[in-house]
Amino acid sequence: MNYSQIMGIPVPKITMEETVEIIDQVIVDKKAELFHVVTLNPEITMSCQHDSQLRSIIDEAGHLTADGAGIVMVSRLKGNPLPERVTGCDLLIHLLERGNRNHWSFYLLGASEMTSSKAAEEISLRYPNISLIGRQHGFFDQKDEARIVEEIATLSPDVLVVALGAPKAELWIHKFKSKLNVRVAIGVGGSLDVIAGTVKRAPVAWRKLNVEWLYRLINQPSRWRRQLILPRFAVKAYMFKENKR
Repeated sequence: MNYSQIMGIPVPKITMEETVEIIDQVIVDKKAELFHVVTLNPEITMSCQHDSQLRSIIDEAGHLTADGAGIVMVSRLKGNPLPERVTGCDLLIHLLERGNRNHWSFYLLGASEMTSSKAAEEISLRYPNISLIGRQHGFFDQKDEARIVEEIATLSPDVLVVALGAPKAELWIHKFKSKLNVRVAIGVGGSLDVIAGTVKRAPVAWRKLNVEWLYRLINQPSRWRRQLILPRFAVKAYMFKENKR
């Protein structure tokens, strides 16, 4: 597999379709080890520069995708372009579509109770052949973790969808990966909010221009502090001296 290095992190140069095929094969093979899919964005990439635990989790992940437009932009500026963005939200939709054809089972973990409930309703309506075998909102106490992990392990879903935000989702999946008894686990950020309709996603035209971040900032001005990382990432990632592979 070919890679494009982003601040020392090797990101596979593969498309959405190829990513779905990889995950499909993992589910078909039914291997015992959990396959952790990380949707890599600038925030996670920047955190990896000083957080050795997170960097270790990224290195051990089964698969990385280029979630952020900034990731793809930097890869192109450095002359080793990634083919396209593979965002957590888009990937989840593609997995639901494939799961609907192949009768996969899903478990939803994260978001508010209202969002989780509404997302579950929408998924059941749109993808009737999926087995949505369980869900748990994301506002749980640490004392509840053992119960939640045991429930997931007992249900043994094909896909565990974790909407706890980044990098909390990645840390949570890694912490319990030996106990979860699932085929695939993926952190999807705020994707359940989009499916539930509580957050409106940018129109396709904005996404194609790689300015979805601007649309979200206009509609959610409270995100401005979080968005400050994007120009910092672009400069640091472009100037980063990558090791030759």
